[in-house]
Amino acid sequence: MNLIVNGKAANYSEDCRTVADLLSLPEWNRRLVIVELNGEIVAKEHHGAYLLNEGDRIEVVHFVGGG
Repeated sequence: MNLIVNGKAANYSEDCRTVADLLSLPEWNRRLVIVELNGEIVAKEHHGAYLLNEGDRIEVVHFVGGG
């Protein structure tokens, strides 16, 4: 499935069906992120319910601690 993730085209397997599936991949730390799907914020408790579709635009924002 072709998606736009953080502004870059990316191809994911058909097993990547939901936001939760995407965030379970090794490149994401799902505990500390906010996800925007096609311009709408997806609440963490709904990551498993939001289905991904060909061409979706996803922004994943990481929280970084600092001082």
